[in-house]
Amino acid sequence: MTAVRNDDVISPQQAVTLHGLFLERVRRSQDKIAYKYFDVRQSVWVDLSWGQMLEQIARWQAALAQEGLAKGDRVAIMLRNCPQWVMFDQAAMSLGLVTVPLYTVDRADNIAYIVNDSKVKVLLFETAEQWQELSGVLGQMDCVQRFVSLDEFGHNEPRLVAAPKYLHTPVAELQPAVPCACGELASIIYTSGTTGRPKGVMLSHSNMLSNTYDAMETFTVRSDDLLLSFLPLSHTFERTCGYYLQVMTGATVAYARSIPLLSEDLKVIRPTILVSVPRIYERIYGSIKNALAEGPSLKRKLFDLAVEVGWARFLHEQRRGGWKPSFLLWPLLQKLVAQKILDRLGGRLRTTVSGGAALAPDISRVFVGLGLPVVQGYGLTETSPIVSGNKLDNNFPDSVGQPIRGVQVKLGEQNALLVKGPNVMMGYWNNPEATRAMIDADGWLNTGDIAHISETGHIYITGRLKEIIVLSNGEKMPPADMEAAILHDPLIDQVMIYGEGRPYLVALAVLNPEVWPQVAAKVGVRSDMPESLTDTNVEAKVLRRIARNLSGFPGYAKVHRVLLLREPWTIDNGLLTPKLSLKRDRVVAMYGKQIEDLYRGH
Repeated sequence: MTAVRNDDVISPQQAVTLHGLFLERVRRSQDKIAYKYFDVRQSVWVDLSWGQMLEQIARWQAALAQEGLAKGDRVAIMLRNCPQWVMFDQAAMSLGLVTVPLYTVDRADNIAYIVNDSKVKVLLFETAEQWQELSGVLGQMDCVQRFVSLDEFGHNEPRLVAAPKYLHTPVAELQPAVPCACGELASIIYTSGTTGRPKGVMLSHSNMLSNTYDAMETFTVRSDDLLLSFLPLSHTFERTCGYYLQVMTGATVAYARSIPLLSEDLKVIRPTILVSVPRIYERIYGSIKNALAEGPSLKRKLFDLAVEVGWARFLHEQRRGGWKPSFLLWPLLQKLVAQKILDRLGGRLRTTVSGGAALAPDISRVFVGLGLPVVQGYGLTETSPIVSGNKLDNNFPDSVGQPIRGVQVKLGEQNALLVKGPNVMMGYWNNPEATRAMIDADGWLNTGDIAHISETGHIYITGRLKEIIVLSNGEKMPPADMEAAILHDPLIDQVMIYGEGRPYLVALAVLNPEVWPQVAAKVGVRSDMPESLTDTNVEAKVLRRIARNLSGFPGYAKVHRVLLLREPWTIDNGLLTPKLSLKRDRVVAMYGKQIEDLYRGH
């Protein structure tokens, strides 16, 4: 992220385990602010020092020790991002327990499956609403001997106790950690597969420590950095970058209140580093485009000029472009355009990391052009998760960067990206067959992503092996790339391309509830009437908008029909995974009849 070194970094050798990492940080930085969170009851942001965190970890350790659990037993965390997530994680690991993170937004039946599969003994959650969801599957979770809720509420479950009562000792002394080697299992993280049941990825202390440490050669974090954490800690990307990386470097983390309040939190916290997924950048970009579309043409021209000049300046700084006279306009463009947008993100960001999915090149070009240093990385849960990343001074925004220190990559059959290194998982929990299918005898893990590697060593992800649509005429195309392009249209919130074995492509599109009425009015239909979604003029207009966004694709990658929908695809209705990945087979099953209608007559 920057060439400035951080001399206060804790090495894996010094830490040995993830709990040892935290203890060493407390020893070095006891009185420094570690975490910021919003206290809802007092309506105020609260600071916690490293020393204060350890005092609370000791209380959780004392409470968990009363459960009589054995080293290696599993305990689950189902909390939004908050200091208690870290406290419980550290207390559990100090006792040699294995943590299983759960998504707060996951479906109850999925939670029950994970709890059963990993034989969770203790489950920590937060609210009465969550308990109401879990109550429907209690009969499937007999392995749990203790449920702990952060909030207090009425119930009739003997296994459930509220945290205030569970942490019965107001002061506890931290007991020496149960001896644990760096290669032992630290966590089981279930991947939310788009088909079939999730698989438990086994990561050791060494997997996560080495990955965090080696990533810092690419993404430098300083002890004076302030990170705003809003991606769920149950996601390995956030857990490594927004938790263990922060402990290793001594930086401070502020926990955002929620995604809807993110824009407000950015202005209040004013972070220096933001770890995000592309969807956040897409939303910001979409709101900018909407504002520009409604404003005067001069405003749009100024914006486009700022991006164009800023991008050229970026290429010049990267030694990939020459100096241009237009650079003399930058101070004015920065004041009139760029800084106003950056101030909406707090105004202090020195870098933003994008990962978890591909960031569209034209979107990264806009933000980089405006002076926001966006660096894209790549990884997966099975690689702890970081495989590669761009450095600030060697940044190819349309790539996912070069392999981080200690990680090897190569291309296998069908140009599949293969990865080898100390970050590769121990295997899948109770699933040796799936492990063998993923990792070969020489230790190379097949990511399932199609890639090419440039002369500079930068990796470009071009598609998924299993996500290629083959039309009946043999033409092949990657639906995810097309969907990413279509989503640039503010009218469309969600989209899925379909056409496997069919004569042409169709799209299923969920409309934005704010933009849709505007478009409907222009066509002359009422947006609240169901028949407006099947109006031929509406469909023709949407198809033209889709075609504009697909203009960079081959001619055969054309969407011929579109099914317009108003109900969003969510985790609750079973169409998204907890990581918000699309369950394509479920979508096809739900809208099967309507899809067939789109092919009628062919």
